[in-house]
Amino acid sequence: MMHRIVTPETEAEMAAFDRLCWDYRSYLLSLPRPDSDVVRTLYSEEVYRDLLAKGATHFRPPAGQMRLAFDGDVPVGCGTVQTLTPEDAEIKRVYVTPEARGTGLARALMDQLVADCRALGCTRILMDTGRLMVPAQRLYDRMGFRRRGPYQELPPVADGILVFFEMDL
Repeated sequence: MMHRIVTPETEAEMAAFDRLCWDYRSYLLSLPRPDSDVVRTLYSEEVYRDLLAKGATHFRPPAGQMRLAFDGDVPVGCGTVQTLTPEDAEIKRVYVTPEARGTGLARALMDQLVADCRALGCTRILMDTGRLMVPAQRLYDRMGFRRRGPYQELPPVADGILVFFEMDL
């Protein structure tokens, strides 16, 4: 596999990034309840559409970063960084298609997103994942992220569903 990770710039790259973000949301919605209820509550279709529409500025330096991962010429992964404070960045929407899992692409994408957090001048990364996403949790543990409690207020539907991480840079 020939992996390549870019900042989406062209119309085709932005369309691929958006498609992968929607694929990620669909994957999360396919999880059993109550896990999928968290997505329905926090990221309704309208909220998610608005979030992605803001991506052109919200996920660009100095506020953040967006990444698109390729296997050859095929877009197979995405991820974003957003700054929460001048010191804290949050990694979100890390997704790799089922076909690209187990190839090292998720690690390469995460390594790039961590580097992006450093480039933005942040000194800490915060992130979360679902309790059912055990391979993602193992990756974050191997990368040196520490488990922690919630770093922002969430609705009760999220209690016990999300696993939180942080890393000092």
